[in-house]
Amino acid sequence: MDPRDSMSISYERVHQRTGEPGRGTAIARRGPTMNSTAASMLILLVSCALPACTATPSTTNNAPPGAGQTSSDTVVAHTFFPEHRQTPDDVTRLLHVPNGFVVDVLATGLSGARMLAVADDGTVFVTRPSQGQVIRLRADGDTVEPSPAIEGLPGVHGIAIHDGLMYLATTKSVYVVDINPDGSLGERRTIVSDLPDGGQHAARTIGIGPDDMLYISVGSDCNACAEPDGEHATILRAPLNGWPRRVYARGLRNTIGFDWHPESHDLWGMDNGIDYMGDDDPPEELNRITEGGDYGWPFRWGKNRVNRLFDRMKVSDAEFKKPTTPPFLTYAAHAAPIAMVFYNGSQFPAEYQGSAFVAFHGSWNRASPAGYKVVRITFTKGEPEQFEDFLTGFLVNDGRAQIGRPAGLAVTREGALLVSDDSNGVIYRVRYEGPPRF
Repeated sequence: MDPRDSMSISYERVHQRTGEPGRGTAIARRGPTMNSTAASMLILLVSCALPACTATPSTTNNAPPGAGQTSSDTVVAHTFFPEHRQTPDDVTRLLHVPNGFVVDVLATGLSGARMLAVADDGTVFVTRPSQGQVIRLRADGDTVEPSPAIEGLPGVHGIAIHDGLMYLATTKSVYVVDINPDGSLGERRTIVSDLPDGGQHAARTIGIGPDDMLYISVGSDCNACAEPDGEHATILRAPLNGWPRRVYARGLRNTIGFDWHPESHDLWGMDNGIDYMGDDDPPEELNRITEGGDYGWPFRWGKNRVNRLFDRMKVSDAEFKKPTTPPFLTYAAHAAPIAMVFYNGSQFPAEYQGSAFVAFHGSWNRASPAGYKVVRITFTKGEPEQFEDFLTGFLVNDGRAQIGRPAGLAVTREGALLVSDDSNGVIYRVRYEGPPRF
C-alpha cells in the first residue's frame, strides 16, 4: 500500500512455530482527508487464529516466541502528512534558534537539495538526486550564485571531499572527481559499480574516516525483512580506491547520517526505525558504530526490544535470538533522521565543540508530527548526553502544515552551520552573532 493513501486497515495474522500456516483477514476503508493533509490509520492484530492455539502456551512479553508457542500483539499505526506550503517571504522570522544565533537564507530555487559538502576554498556543493546534479554555491560579493558542477548523474546523493578529491555516491556506484586549483572539476572516475539495488532505501551516503578509508551507508531494501543481500542494512568500508570492500557494521535499517567524533574518532550514526509499528515505536536510534557490530534490525529495536511482528518462519531461531548492540540514545519514532555532523568550527560558543547536529526530515507514520527540525546532541568526554532543539519552526498551523524539511548539514570554513531543505529547495545558514561565550 502506498503510505500516502488515506486508508484504515485491520489485519490479523498468526505467529506460530509449529509450521502450520495461519489465517488472516484484511478489511480496508477510505478515511477522510483534511485541508490537503493526508491522514489514515493502520491496525495490526498479531494473534492466534487457529483452533490448536487454545491449547498452546503463548508469550506476550519481550521474549521471542519459542517452539510450539504463539505470540499475540496489537499495533495501531497512523499516517499523517502535514500540508506542504511554500517558503514564506518572512521565513527567517518564523524559524527559531538559541539566543545569540541568527538564520539567513543562503540560496533558493534548489528543489530536492540534499547532502552538503564544503571544499577547502569554502565552495559549497549540494547534491540533487532527482535532477542528477551537484550544484556549486560560490560567493560573488554579497550574493551566492548557484551553478551546476556535475550533471547527468541520476540518483547522486552522498558526497564527501577529502585531499582535493570529491567522492559521490549514487544507488549502485561511487565516483571520484578531482577538484582543480581554480575550483573546476576534472573527469569523473568510477571506483565502485556494484552496490546493492535500492529497494525501499536507495539513497547512499558516504564519508571518509580518520583512518583514510571510505565508508558507505547502504539502507535496507524493505521495511523489515530477512535481507537476501548481506550488504543491505549495513555500513561498508573500503580503501579510497573502492576495493576490496567489506561489511563494517550491520543491522542498521537506514543510517543515512553518520560522522566521527572530533576527539575520540568514534563513529556515530542515527538509524531510521521500522514503519507501521505504532506512533511511538520503534524510536530513532543514536548508535556508536563499531567494526563487527550488529545493531538489531530487523529482529530487535530500541533497548533490545524484540520485533514480535517479524515473520519468524523466515529465519532460524539462532538468527532471531542473537545478541545485538542497543543504542546510546533514542529519539521520537518516525522523526526520520537524515544528515548528522559534528561541529568542528570556531564560530559557535565553546560548549558547542564536540556536539553533533542532526537534521530530522519529519514524520509521516504517526498521528502527531515529529521531527521537521535540526537538533543538537550534547557530548561530554566523548559520550552523548541528550538531544536539544536547535533550529525549529518548520511546522506551522499547530503542526498541520510544514514550510520545510531539513535534510543535509555541513559546517562552513567560517564555522556557520548550513541546512538544506529538500521540500522547498532552500539552503539556510545559521551563524552565531551573540557575545563571546567561553
